[in-house]
Amino acid sequence: MPSTEKRYYVTTPIYYVNGSPHIGTATTTLLADALKRYQSLRGTRPYFLTGTDENARKVLEAAQKEGKDPMAFVDEVSQRFVETWKFLDCDYDNFIRTTDPKHVSVVQEVFRRLSASGDIYKGTYEGW
Repeated sequence: MPSTEKRYYVTTPIYYVNGSPHIGTATTTLLADALKRYQSLRGTRPYFLTGTDENARKVLEAAQKEGKDPMAFVDEVSQRFVETWKFLDCDYDNFIRTTDPKHVSVVQEVFRRLSASGDIYKGTYEGW
Protein backbone atom coordinates (compact mmCIF):
# COMPACT_ATOMS: atom_id res chain seq x y z
CA MET A 1 0.00 0.00 0.00
CA PRO A 2 1.53 3.35 -1.04
CA SER A 3 2.37 5.79 1.71
CA THR A 4 0.24 8.92 2.00
CA GLU A 5 2.92 10.60 4.06
CA LYS A 6 4.09 13.91 2.59
CA ARG A 7 7.75 13.86 1.56
CA TYR A 8 10.08 16.77 0.86
CA TYR A 9 13.52 16.52 -0.75
CA VAL A 10 16.21 19.10 0.03
CA THR A 11 19.63 19.13 -1.58
CA THR A 12 22.64 21.36 -1.84
CA PRO A 13 25.01 21.40 -4.77
CA ILE A 14 27.59 18.68 -4.37
CA TYR A 15 30.63 20.80 -3.67
CA TYR A 16 33.97 20.59 -5.47
CA VAL A 17 36.73 19.56 -3.12
CA ASN A 18 39.44 21.67 -4.71
CA GLY A 19 39.30 23.79 -1.57
CA SER A 20 37.92 23.89 1.95
CA PRO A 21 34.35 24.86 2.84
CA HIS A 22 33.84 28.64 2.86
CA ILE A 23 31.12 31.20 3.57
CA GLY A 24 29.36 30.44 0.27
CA THR A 25 29.15 26.70 0.82
CA ALA A 26 28.19 27.24 4.46
CA THR A 27 25.40 29.66 3.53
CA THR A 28 23.90 27.24 1.02
CA THR A 29 24.10 24.32 3.43
CA LEU A 30 22.67 26.27 6.36
CA LEU A 31 19.74 27.43 4.22
CA ALA A 32 19.07 23.85 3.13
CA ASP A 33 19.26 22.73 6.75
CA ALA A 34 16.77 25.43 7.80
CA LEU A 35 14.42 24.35 5.01
CA LYS A 36 14.61 20.73 6.17
CA ARG A 37 13.82 21.74 9.74
CA TYR A 38 10.93 23.95 8.60
CA GLN A 39 9.45 21.14 6.52
CA SER A 40 9.74 18.80 9.48
CA LEU A 41 7.80 21.27 11.64
CA ARG A 42 5.10 21.37 8.95
CA GLY A 43 4.64 17.62 9.33
CA THR A 44 6.36 16.47 6.17
CA ARG A 45 9.13 13.91 6.11
CA PRO A 46 12.10 15.79 4.65
CA TYR A 47 15.24 14.18 3.28
CA PHE A 48 18.37 16.35 3.11
CA LEU A 49 21.25 15.40 0.82
CA THR A 50 24.60 17.12 0.56
CA GLY A 51 28.07 16.00 -0.42
CA THR A 52 31.12 16.46 -2.55
CA ASP A 53 31.99 16.13 -6.23
CA GLU A 54 35.46 14.67 -6.41
CA ASN A 55 35.76 14.07 -10.15
CA ALA A 56 36.81 17.38 -11.63
CA ARG A 57 39.97 18.60 -13.29
CA LYS A 58 40.26 21.45 -10.76
CA VAL A 59 40.31 18.87 -7.98
CA LEU A 60 43.17 17.00 -9.67
CA GLU A 61 45.04 20.28 -10.18
CA ALA A 62 44.56 21.25 -6.52
CA ALA A 63 45.90 17.86 -5.38
CA GLN A 64 48.91 18.17 -7.67
CA LYS A 65 49.57 21.72 -6.47
CA GLU A 66 49.74 20.40 -2.89
CA GLY A 67 51.87 17.42 -3.96
CA LYS A 68 49.27 14.92 -2.75
CA ASP A 69 47.79 11.75 -4.14
CA PRO A 70 44.39 12.76 -5.62
CA MET A 71 42.38 10.22 -3.59
CA ALA A 72 44.14 11.14 -0.35
CA PHE A 73 43.50 14.81 -1.15
CA VAL A 74 39.77 14.33 -1.77
CA ASP A 75 39.45 12.18 1.37
CA GLU A 76 41.02 14.98 3.41
CA VAL A 77 39.01 17.84 1.94
CA SER A 78 35.73 15.91 1.92
CA GLN A 79 36.25 15.20 5.62
CA ARG A 80 36.60 18.96 6.19
CA PHE A 81 33.12 19.40 4.73
CA VAL A 82 31.72 16.69 7.03
CA GLU A 83 33.38 18.29 10.06
CA THR A 84 32.21 21.78 9.11
CA TRP A 85 28.58 20.69 8.71
CA LYS A 86 28.81 18.87 12.04
CA PHE A 87 30.24 22.00 13.70
CA LEU A 88 27.37 24.06 12.22
CA ASP A 89 24.86 21.44 13.46
CA CYS A 90 23.54 20.69 9.97
CA ASP A 91 21.15 17.77 10.13
CA TYR A 92 21.63 16.13 6.72
CA ASP A 93 20.41 12.60 6.02
CA ASN A 94 23.06 11.59 3.53
CA PHE A 95 26.50 12.89 2.64
CA ILE A 96 27.34 11.60 -0.81
CA ARG A 97 30.77 11.48 -2.38
CA THR A 98 31.07 10.92 -6.11
CA THR A 99 33.94 8.50 -5.40
CA ASP A 100 31.72 6.27 -3.22
CA PRO A 101 31.46 2.80 -4.81
CA LYS A 102 27.65 2.91 -4.45
CA HIS A 103 27.47 6.23 -6.30
CA VAL A 104 29.78 4.97 -9.05
CA SER A 105 27.72 1.80 -9.60
CA VAL A 106 24.40 3.71 -9.68
CA VAL A 107 25.75 6.20 -12.24
CA GLN A 108 27.10 3.35 -14.38
CA GLU A 109 23.71 1.60 -14.25
CA VAL A 110 21.85 4.78 -15.22
CA PHE A 111 24.15 5.26 -18.21
CA ARG A 112 23.78 1.59 -19.18
CA ARG A 113 19.98 1.93 -19.17
CA LEU A 114 20.05 5.22 -21.07
CA SER A 115 22.34 3.72 -23.67
CA ALA A 116 20.23 0.54 -23.99
CA SER A 117 17.08 2.62 -24.52
CA GLY A 118 18.73 4.72 -27.23
CA ASP A 119 18.71 7.91 -25.20
CA ILE A 120 22.51 8.17 -25.36
CA TYR A 121 24.05 7.93 -28.79
CA LYS A 122 27.00 9.17 -30.81
CA GLY A 123 26.24 12.15 -32.97
CA THR A 124 27.28 15.62 -33.95
CA TYR A 125 26.15 18.56 -31.87
CA GLU A 126 24.81 21.45 -33.93
CA GLY A 127 23.69 23.84 -31.20
CA TRP A 128 24.12 27.55 -30.81
